[in-house]
Amino acid sequence: MRCDPERHRRLGASARRHRAPARRARKKGGARGRSSHASRLPPTMALLPSTSSPSCHRRAAPFAPAAATSGAPWAAPRGEPRASRRPGAATPLPPRRRRPVPTRSAGGAVLDRCECFDLHQQIVPYAEAYAWQKSVVKRRIGLLDSGEDHSDTLIALQHPPVYTLGSDSKKEYLHFHKEDAPFEVHQIDRGGEVTYHGPGQLVMYPILNLRYHKEDLHWYFRSLEEVIIRALKSAFFIKASRVEGLTGVWVGDQKVAAIGIRGTRMIVYHGLALNVTTDLTPFKLIDPCGIKDRGVGSIMAILQKESNGREIDDRLLMDIAYNSLVEEFAELFQLSLDISPHCSFQ
Repeated sequence: MRCDPERHRRLGASARRHRAPARRARKKGGARGRSSHASRLPPTMALLPSTSSPSCHRRAAPFAPAAATSGAPWAAPRGEPRASRRPGAATPLPPRRRRPVPTRSAGGAVLDRCECFDLHQQIVPYAEAYAWQKSVVKRRIGLLDSGEDHSDTLIALQHPPVYTLGSDSKKEYLHFHKEDAPFEVHQIDRGGEVTYHGPGQLVMYPILNLRYHKEDLHWYFRSLEEVIIRALKSAFFIKASRVEGLTGVWVGDQKVAAIGIRGTRMIVYHGLALNVTTDLTPFKLIDPCGIKDRGVGSIMAILQKESNGREIDDRLLMDIAYNSLVEEFAELFQLSLDISPHCSFQ
């Protein structure tokens, strides 16, 4: 077969166009387009409520708390940048330095690439996930020393029952002796106090170089909180908020998500833990995050109050929570996610 260079050139250009993630243009006064990675997400993102089975996703009115349907206090006219229109929300991203790794163009915007390891339905031992994070951080620091860098990383998973103690933890936060602990206890290098991880809790570990976002740890904490607040609002109609002087996300006086990080040379790791279908009993054996006068809650517990006795599928709820968090994370941090169902760091 004779080679036609012009034909090969046209085919190559076409393939490149199809590989580039497309972000839907926002129409004036219309709803925002989906993030460029939306087509990669599991099909539960597209679920709509039906008469045969309950759904908790975007239009899942049967599970929507009545107060949430009236609109959040930070709602604003459409068309404004989301981060800039909510009082107390994370401040808009400043112009960023471009990293020396491939980026993708979507709707005129240049998005940095982020590897997303989707293990959100898997139970991963804490020590193993911690080693993964340390491996990625070590690699990125090594590249910085040579004037290079790697893409950002996001790991989503669940843990078996485990307590982790941050750098500010105190013995009085534990209501048991370590040698008599009902589960594994790990002293780790993140900030903060003691918390619990277990099945039904969605844990997300972003490993980001803040040089390409904003070199401000306070901004980063508030941004992770904003991701969770947006996700709970959009997926479940749950109105969540911050509490002045405390880190995390709250629904009423119950903490539904904890955040703890560590940064070295502006590379941050550890991350957030959202109680989706978590058994909350193990929290009774600790003072979560050193807080004695407030409780903990979960998405499941909140939705059950509005479900009129209908069953809610645990796996579906976890899928919806994961998809919504990932979507909001990619949008707020301006990232294009390469999603993989496998995770291995050497």
